[in-house]
Amino acid sequence: MPSVLLLDGLWNKTVAAVRSLGKRGYRVAVGERTRFAPALFSKYCSRRFLHPSPATSPGAFLDALEKEVRVGGYDVVLAMEFDTQVLVARNRQRIEGVARFPFASADLAIRVQDKGELASFASALGVECPATFRPEGPGDVHAMASLLPYPLLIKPRLSSGGRGIVRVETPSQLREEYPNVHAVHPSPILQECLPPGGAALGVGVLMNFSSEPRATFAYRRLREYPVVGGPSTLRESVRDDTLCRTTERLLSALGWIGVAMAEFKVDPRDGRPKLLEVNPRFWGSLHHAILSGVDFPHLLCRMAIEGDVPPLGEYGVGVRSRSLIHGDLMHFVRNPRRFHLHPRFLDFSIPDDLLSASDPWPVVGRVATLIPACYDRELRKTMLG
Repeated sequence: MPSVLLLDGLWNKTVAAVRSLGKRGYRVAVGERTRFAPALFSKYCSRRFLHPSPATSPGAFLDALEKEVRVGGYDVVLAMEFDTQVLVARNRQRIEGVARFPFASADLAIRVQDKGELASFASALGVECPATFRPEGPGDVHAMASLLPYPLLIKPRLSSGGRGIVRVETPSQLREEYPNVHAVHPSPILQECLPPGGAALGVGVLMNFSSEPRATFAYRRLREYPVVGGPSTLRESVRDDTLCRTTERLLSALGWIGVAMAEFKVDPRDGRPKLLEVNPRFWGSLHHAILSGVDFPHLLCRMAIEGDVPPLGEYGVGVRSRSLIHGDLMHFVRNPRRFHLHPRFLDFSIPDDLLSASDPWPVVGRVATLIPACYDRELRKTMLG
């Protein structure tokens, strides 16, 4: 069976990929800058690759990665986080003589990640989005603040997982808050905040090397953290052919290759889903897609090795999963209606992203990440966002 190197072992989605590929007989290695990472604790992890930080020492990381790929004889390298994916994509010539790296170019990935660029492209393609405004800086905001619809979201162009987003209710609040976000995330966009009540939906897609869809999976977010909107902590697979085709059409027009996940929210005013963003990478609830029958890591590896895979049709509908540590637990703590949740918080029949009786040690790895987080500022920032 093929040999795969997974980077970014700190995340639950990497644990999902390790387990999936390991169960299928792949030889799986995991890379991370600390040995205290959940995916490195999985019984399916056959080799642990410790390397310098891609963020603070990119040159040293690339040197270590090139050496590891040649020594390890890997068939495929998968980056699980966006920043790692972009760094390796910019330097793919250093590993592609030995291993395959089935991801889009760095420039395209950044373009798709940019919420302002994406909203303009999607709207021109006929994909509905919330009203979006792209000021160049605080000066533009002062001039246009009184003309905008409220409430608004100040959204960093390149962040993920809800990081840096600020909700504003009035022109004066916008003028006050925008410079603060701008100082950390230059030229954030302004986007209409859709009214509460509409379903939050996600569509994961695998596009082949000709930007044709090969697997598509839709799900509904039942709970999130933060409670008012963020990464899903409990979700359920659904069938929505129209939304799936819309996402496929958008990614095909972008020329996308590999995996991506589009986020939508139904506007209760007209009942129509509006595109919020596209994550041009593996997403946090990856385990849910695998559990429902769409094994994106396996399909991506097959596509990398074989050149293509046949389109995948059906998947399980009504399948639920959750992320107890720390997502659903934090949702429970912060939700004032915590004792009226449906399904109940204490319903442990729902499969978890991390907890597994057959592979229990990644939970120990998750707890162990607290050790380096106590003294490693960069790691702590990564974990806390």
